[in-house]
Amino acid sequence: MTTTMNAQPSSTIDAFSAGRKPLAEMRDISIAFGGIKAVDHASLELYEGEVVALLGHNGAGKSTLIKILSGAYQRDQGEIYINGEKASIDNPRDAKRYGIETIYQTLALADNVDAAANLFLGREIRTKWGTLDDSAMEAAAREVMGRLNPNFRRFKEPVKKLSGGQRQSVAIARAIHFNANILIMDEPTAALGPQETQQVADLTLELKKQGIGIFLISHDIHDVFDLADRVAVMKNGRIVGTAKVEDVTKDEVLGMIILGRCPPGAIPGPGALVD
Repeated sequence: MTTTMNAQPSSTIDAFSAGRKPLAEMRDISIAFGGIKAVDHASLELYEGEVVALLGHNGAGKSTLIKILSGAYQRDQGEIYINGEKASIDNPRDAKRYGIETIYQTLALADNVDAAANLFLGREIRTKWGTLDDSAMEAAAREVMGRLNPNFRRFKEPVKKLSGGQRQSVAIARAIHFNANILIMDEPTAALGPQETQQVADLTLELKKQGIGIFLISHDIHDVFDLADRVAVMKNGRIVGTAKVEDVTKDEVLGMIILGRCPPGAIPGPGALVD
């Protein structure tokens, strides 16, 4: 007989994280909509300079779990810790205060203005006379983009003229300029070509070098194995299991997504099927 595990979630602490304090930790998170649990007792950690890929079918609960961390949804149960301290995150402003920024698939960029204007959208720098300080904003944009993507040169053009990879650069630069140390990337390579996908991959690796922790939501298992340190698979709102990418194969991860079965190299969660 095959059943799901009902025990409390196993810790994902391993040799990678032993002795380290998580940047972000979600413990026993649950949320229901109309009596249906979209997330059911989910626990997950993220460490400095780590990419954790969150995988699962549509409706598995991965986006809902991440929206709880980003403040878009309020959890019904569970706790969130940031840098080891209990956090109160009830809205996106709270999340930003804790250094959590989200890069949505749509990027939320203003197409008709340039990179600097997008960087400071809603948080503009002003002169002592109250006018926009365009020079200061452009200088700041060039500084942060120089750290993130030194090849970016199109500072004066509206972002609608930029490539998909360049637009991702602008969205990520906006997040890290305002001191994000936890970044949520929602399908960052969706609808991008091979060259633009590589640009995003290079950006992600650079962010890791800078110590930023990244939750990566993706349907592209090849991207996941190229970029992530660990994978976490969800099914029916529950964590099936977590694993370091070197400990599992792509076929095993697909088995976790489709069947909910945890391979030997993964740490089972409460949603894992057991015989």
